[in-house]
Amino acid sequence: MDIPQATILAVDDDETSLRILSGCLKLLGFTAVTAPGGAQALELLRQREFDLVISDLYMPGIDGIMLLKEVRNLDMNIPFIVVTACGSISSAVTAMRQGADDYLEKPYNPDTLQLTVQRALEYHRALSENRQIKAYLQDRFTFQNIITVCPAMRDTLEMAAKVASYPYTNVAIYGESGTGKEVLARAIHFASTGMPTRFVAVNCAAIPEQLMESELFGHVKGAFTGADREREGKFSQARNGTLLLDEIGDMPLLLQAKLLRTLQERTFEKIGGNESIPLACRVIVATNVNLAQRVEAGSFREDLYHRINVFPLHIPPLRERKDDIRQICEHVMADLQQHLGKSLPGISQKAMDAILGYDWPGNVRELRNCLERAAILTSGDLIRPEHLCLPPEAQQGSNFQDAESLHVTYNLKVPAQSLSLASLTSQILSRTLENCLGNKSKAAKLLKIDRKMFYRY
Repeated sequence: MDIPQATILAVDDDETSLRILSGCLKLLGFTAVTAPGGAQALELLRQREFDLVISDLYMPGIDGIMLLKEVRNLDMNIPFIVVTACGSISSAVTAMRQGADDYLEKPYNPDTLQLTVQRALEYHRALSENRQIKAYLQDRFTFQNIITVCPAMRDTLEMAAKVASYPYTNVAIYGESGTGKEVLARAIHFASTGMPTRFVAVNCAAIPEQLMESELFGHVKGAFTGADREREGKFSQARNGTLLLDEIGDMPLLLQAKLLRTLQERTFEKIGGNESIPLACRVIVATNVNLAQRVEAGSFREDLYHRINVFPLHIPPLRERKDDIRQICEHVMADLQQHLGKSLPGISQKAMDAILGYDWPGNVRELRNCLERAAILTSGDLIRPEHLCLPPEAQQGSNFQDAESLHVTYNLKVPAQSLSLASLTSQILSRTLENCLGNKSKAAKLLKIDRKMFYRY
């Protein structure tokens, strides 16, 4: 919505004042609709949408305050500006306490009118966008969107859902890179009772040691060379929300001591400052290393380890929850279809065999990246093995080897290029049967073929 195209409802029982206000709004490029009283304004608000209401405070029947309350009771997210006579500022302040966004004084100053209207419209447009982002994030980062049939992962999700109700309990999330530690942290955050959606993430491995203290705690002006202004740290930014300290195992020892004190005292100080600032956020830490081993090695403080390890959660790697892979692929493909704006019919069985046969050392992140690349490479048909760009060992483990890879796998005596399909098939069946000690059922199961194939060749 371009602000000059906004439709504004002007409300005033004084015909002259209403005509002046309407005329000023039209001269400024707005569309103005008028109502001679509060009752008529409510009727119009129920019939159509407006971008802003400007209402006189003092009117017979439904006055400005009553109209404002009715608008808020109807849950209309619409900016509301009250108009008062010169010298009656106290009444305008009272209206703002009731939920008005701003006020105007009569007689109207065109410049002030334009500034006040634009400010209210811009604020509510930003507020609306924030609500949309909040709704999107809350829908995206929920426990329901973490797909699993793995018992260990289900246990982790159940524990995470329980701790979400206790916003000041320290949580430690353990898991390999790419398992979704931040996704789980966000799910905890958005499920927290009464917690606003302010989520701040800090990668402790990505910030230089000399900058990390200021990044976390902030600093006052003049605290050190180059500190030409006061800065708010991540702990302050996460106020009433959640602070995720990712890769906590890489935090320098000196800073670990300050973090320990912050978690113990629930207060912190900016660099160069003397004021104790209350710690008013949930702290979640995440790591892909074994912190207990770091403690033994002397690179991580034992007292801090016990302080952050109040509620540990473990995310198993994808290779230990392969039953989840098909569902994860379906979820990712649906997301990619929307993200890429491209029709994606699905994944071929041979490609799925390759996916299931791979250990995914990069876990869910690697799987998603692989599928996104494949979705871009495919020409609108099924994703096939050649689209996946998996390592050779993953392809050999699947059911789509070419003659050359079969020749290597089965160590055939004759060059693969010189074999006919029938001869190649016969040699593969013979060698597999030999490896299975003559057990045709076992060999057929290994090759994923009908047992009758051994009688045809």
